[in-house]
Parts: sequence; structure tokens; C-alpha cells
Amino acid sequence: MTKTTLIIATYNWPEALNLVLKSLLNQSVFPDEVIIADDGSTNATKELIERFKNDINIPLLHLWQEDKGFQKAQILNKAIVKASGDYIIQIDGDCIMQKHFVKNHVSNAKKGLYLYGARVAIKKDFLEDLFTKQIIALTPFSKGIKKRMRAHYNPLLASFNKPHDNYSSKYRGCNASFWKADVIAVNGYNEDFTGWGREDSELVLRMHNNGIKAKRLKHEGIVFHIYHEEKSRDRFEINDSIEQDTIKNHKIWTQNGLDKYLVN
Repeated sequence: MTKTTLIIATYNWPEALNLVLKSLLNQSVFPDEVIIADDGSTNATKELIERFKNDINIPLLHLWQEDKGFQKAQILNKAIVKASGDYIIQIDGDCIMQKHFVKNHVSNAKKGLYLYGARVAIKKDFLEDLFTKQIIALTPFSKGIKKRMRAHYNPLLASFNKPHDNYSSKYRGCNASFWKADVIAVNGYNEDFTGWGREDSELVLRMHNNGIKAKRLKHEGIVFHIYHEEKSRDRFEINDSIEQDTIKNHKIWTQNGLDKYLVN
């Protein structure tokens, strides 16, 4: 039986992570373990995670690295290596999971395939209600969301989703899953990516170059993304040039990847 690890990437927003972890407790199917991939948060995040360890009966690991700027690729590589699961589900610490989120990723997992699902935006003017009332049960009819059709959960319609060969611009690393072995085969995230942008898409482009297909989880595998101000894009042009090089040269392997964390 496949063992599953849920990786949650976070940085200094314990209020949002609190709702994400509450949505974990509400899942119809649990992962076998959870790793919080923490890119340098303060003690408030650590204290929150310690409290949740008392509420859940699966391993909950807090993997932390020193805050040296946006180094999401690095902390995700460390989490992937640390994961004991054969299959990895990945979200961000500002994405509330729909009740069947884990179940949908697990039930659609197939060899030679990675998955990506919908991200429904929660509006800025709804944040006060969201945090005050600790709302985690959201539907297409909920207040404070936009692009409501993305929130439409329908297993029958979802059964028509098919694998495809090429990268989709709808891919988001905050709602994805893949086999650990497939990520290790391309050496994980490229840690040349610092600052916001492209680290998630460049990874799966290399996976495609290595023969892995994709499948979109439309009408299932849904997360609700909590509004926040945009992160600095001062590295975006550099990051985009790295991705363009991967596309142009059909790269599979990154030299600056997760192999440095593997134990021989």
C-alpha cells in the first residue's frame, strides 16, 4: 500500500497555517505523515505546530531552516528527502484544503504521472470573517471567494479528467502531488531559484522531459488560497531565464538540487 506524505510550505503566517492545519483535521482521508517545510519562520509558527501535534494521530514534523530570504526551493528539497512516503502531496501554508483533498490526490495517483488541482481565491475583504470565525468549510456558494466554478466538487465530472503529455500553465505548486522517486530522478527543485517565481513550474518541466505525464484534478483536489499581498518579484526575470534554459535545452537534471541532502 502506498505511503503518503503531505508537505506544507510556510513562512511567518501562523494565522493562515492554523486554518490549513484545521482543514487537515477535517480530511476524509489522512496522509501517513505531514511535514511543515518552514523557510525561516519565528517561534510563533513553531508553537502553533507543537499544539497541533496533540490533536492529530499521525506524525507531524516541523522542518525549519534559517531565514536567509526566499529559499522555498531549498526547504522543499529538504522536506522531500526527509519524507518517508512514496507519494508526496504538496500545498502552501495559506491554502485551506477541501474535505476530500487528500483522498482525491491519493485515489488518482498512478505511476508515471503527477497531479495538479484547482486553487480558489479567497478575497481580501473576507479575511476578517475568515480568521475571526475560523472558517475552513468552503463551497462554491460561500461568501468571499472568486472564480466559484473552481470550487465545484463533482466526482462524476472529475472522472473525465485525463492525463496529458505537456506542461499546463494552470499548474500551481501549491496544489500538486507526485511520486518521490520521480522527483529524485530529476534532482528535485533547482535551488538556483531564490525569490518568488518559476521554481515549481521548472521542476515539472524537467519531469516532463524525463517522460512523466500530468493530470489536472478539475472538480476535485481543491484548495482555497487565502489572500495576501504579492511577494517581491525582484528575482523574477532571473528565475524566468533559468526556466527558459530548461525548456530550450530539454533539461532533466539540475546540478543544484536535492542530492546534497541524500544519505549515501
